[in-house]
Amino acid sequence: MPLDRHSLMPPRVHPTTGSGIDVPIVTDASDVDTSQIGEPGKFPFTRGIFPDGYNGRLWTIRQYSGFGTAEESNERYKWLLASGQTGLSVALDLPTQCGYDPIHPMARPEIGKVGVSLSNLSEAEILFDGIDLANISTSFTINGTAAIVYAMYLAVADKQGVPRSELTGTIQNDILKEYVARGTWIFPVRPSMRLIADSILFSNDVTPRFNPISIAGAHVRDAGATAAEEMAYTLANGLAYVEELRSRGGDVEKFAKRLSFFFYVHMDFFEEIAKFRAGRRLWALMMRDRYGVQDPKAQHFRFGVVCGGSSLVAPQPYNNIVRVAIETMAAVFGGAQSIFTCAFDEAFQIPTEASAEIAVRTQQIIAYESGIARSVDPLGGSFVLEQHTDRMQAEIEKIMSEIDAYGGVVPAIEDGWLQSRLAHRALERKQKNDTGETVVVGQNHFRNEQDSGDVKDVFTLSPTVATRTLEKYQSVLQTRDQSAVDRSLQRLTTAAEDDRENVMPYLVDCCHAYATVGEIVAKLRGVWGEFKEPVNL
Repeated sequence: MPLDRHSLMPPRVHPTTGSGIDVPIVTDASDVDTSQIGEPGKFPFTRGIFPDGYNGRLWTIRQYSGFGTAEESNERYKWLLASGQTGLSVALDLPTQCGYDPIHPMARPEIGKVGVSLSNLSEAEILFDGIDLANISTSFTINGTAAIVYAMYLAVADKQGVPRSELTGTIQNDILKEYVARGTWIFPVRPSMRLIADSILFSNDVTPRFNPISIAGAHVRDAGATAAEEMAYTLANGLAYVEELRSRGGDVEKFAKRLSFFFYVHMDFFEEIAKFRAGRRLWALMMRDRYGVQDPKAQHFRFGVVCGGSSLVAPQPYNNIVRVAIETMAAVFGGAQSIFTCAFDEAFQIPTEASAEIAVRTQQIIAYESGIARSVDPLGGSFVLEQHTDRMQAEIEKIMSEIDAYGGVVPAIEDGWLQSRLAHRALERKQKNDTGETVVVGQNHFRNEQDSGDVKDVFTLSPTVATRTLEKYQSVLQTRDQSAVDRSLQRLTTAAEDDRENVMPYLVDCCHAYATVGEIVAKLRGVWGEFKEPVNL
């Protein structure tokens, strides 16, 4: 088959990473500062937070999944668990993420498209039917309505008779990166921060094994940030949440134990590993030096990752299987606690069962056949990796200093400064891809002009999803106790008006009454208003 001209003109290996960090051809012991490497499981945790690495416990194997109706997603979850997945990762559709019920005009075209529709407790009961919440870790990628979905999950556990104290998992619940990178915000920044603080403090007491926030650099990275910026913005957001929690009387020694983080892994192998090692070290240092945290568990930087995202491309899609495998190895070498592997077709469709199975098997092959999980931080001590970790830390600290100089994350978001900075970086990345300066095999180099990119299996969403979802929604409205709904929503409104009150118990009561996500959001919006995105070029 003919190859285009880019295939005949492969570029020279680039001397710097995407974060602008120089990579020398040769590195030796004189280039490495060994003073901060330390031992696994000991401060500053450069080599990992556990002394035995994955020998004590393997990372949680998850697949981000959810589509259509709760019935369809429940069926996919059971199939994934039967295939060896060890934790659930729930994808919600855009109406649920943005606080709209399926009946809303804005919602109808998007019902079940990029995740499962979850407008009320009845749908959540179906979603987790036959799944033992006491023995499965569940992750939710949700932010603007995260506290509501978390409350709904508690209500499902109550219905199943599962003690809340036994629940494990994570809810993303990171609204700051939504303002910067993704857009599923609802309320202004400061009441949103209050809502997140309420959910974290409530969870610390009620669901002590559940992570009530996953401070996420992932979407910032996919929106254009470099690896160093992804980590810097995430750590800066983490500090903003710590300050908010402290202002509400939270004990950092207690709540820091349940803070978790979430990232994408892209294709620069050593840069990604160094990113995680540097972030883990920096977080431990900041917890100790800024806040006086002494408990090692409260200094731990616990994180999950997605291997894939915008690093996957539609042209020559089977190449994505190789990309995901490389990224998964970087995640393991970086010490991730939870790994999601994207299916090769996620660049253009919801994964089929066949592609999802390959993604699960990728993790299992690396875990059980490759041998790389046997030793703790097996690349630790590598001259290249240690130098890269130090340089990555320096770049992260530089970016965080620029945010501090502006006045911190919250004003930088309210003014649009961070959004503007990220938009310019995204343009730079696209220009490098378009010109071929950044090599993407099969997309801008080594292309085959006759390759259509076709795949054998195409996922098709049922055309009746919206109709069935609306029918179930109307049924809930007709059968629920409306007076109980009205009382719960009124109590929630009163609590939201009082800054000293924690709204989480009221959200749980609303869910138990079968109040809908849209109804709950409408009441909170009436008290707090709505975020107006600043225009900052």
